[in-house]
Amino acid sequence: MLDALVTNTAVVGSGYFQLRENTLNYHARAASGEMPQGAVMEALLAHGLPPQLPLIQALEDSRGVLFFEDTREHGDAAGFPELGVYALIAAPIHDREARLVGALLAHVFNPHPWTDRERVLISAVTGLLSMLAARLDAEERERNAHESALRALGLCLEARDAETQGHTDRVTDMAVRLGRELGLTEADLRALRWGAYLHDIGKIGISDEILRHPDKLTPTMWSRMQEHVQDGVNLARQLPFLPLTALDVISGHHEHWNGAGYPKALSGEDIPLPARIFAVCDVFDALVSVRPYKRAWATGDAVAHIISQSGTHFDPQVVEAFVRMTAQD
Repeated sequence: MLDALVTNTAVVGSGYFQLRENTLNYHARAASGEMPQGAVMEALLAHGLPPQLPLIQALEDSRGVLFFEDTREHGDAAGFPELGVYALIAAPIHDREARLVGALLAHVFNPHPWTDRERVLISAVTGLLSMLAARLDAEERERNAHESALRALGLCLEARDAETQGHTDRVTDMAVRLGRELGLTEADLRALRWGAYLHDIGKIGISDEILRHPDKLTPTMWSRMQEHVQDGVNLARQLPFLPLTALDVISGHHEHWNGAGYPKALSGEDIPLPARIFAVCDVFDALVSVRPYKRAWATGDAVAHIISQSGTHFDPQVVEAFVRMTAQD
């Protein structure tokens, strides 16, 4: 759609800026054509359009497209002449509560009288883009809400299990880095992250007597502990938005490459890749952390242990990627 503006009108460049909640600025999400150059533009791309910018304030009150034929003559376009932008189109993106959540901008580097044909085409394109952008914003807000809820649940489980503080965030971040090293898509990385948050959700039904046991578990205790995997899968399935890949992490992170793991004794590539990735990270973080029953290992010793388990506990290719990743730290 941005390309269409550049191709079929006098517009030489266009971009979509979306509100980012943590900064309250509007950050570039997509662009087409030629952009302004210089330090000011670099700062805008890095930090976003601030809400106090006159154009943003004008868009908050506007329900339609704003056309500026010469930005030097309009206070609402203040700041754009300094970027070398002398003709400008700005379309607001509002959510269902009429809050400004995005701005579509298109520009020309010289004054330009927008023709009737251009105004009709631009209004049609920006209208469609507004609907798409509003839908994108709503979907991302929903995903962010899911993410926050899953992370909070993981942190609660971590506290109950007496894990080292920060285990959930550390092992999740590590798994995402390792997944990226192995070329996972952004969708698969998100599913891996969500599965990592919930990997031990089944422990919610394990008694404190077992979870906080200071010594080696008895056979009966160990049998009950192993059941937390299937319990976790059953609980996670109640979340309809959770991707199947996230369930794979929960169900498979205790499986071993050689088939000696649990609960299904899967082996090799029958174990889903996200589970193989997470298993390495989970064990590594457990090794380098203090637990009631063990001291913390040195990082080098923990990496050496991971390498020693390549081809038995862990997928050799995942281990190779893990070693590459840790060597960069």
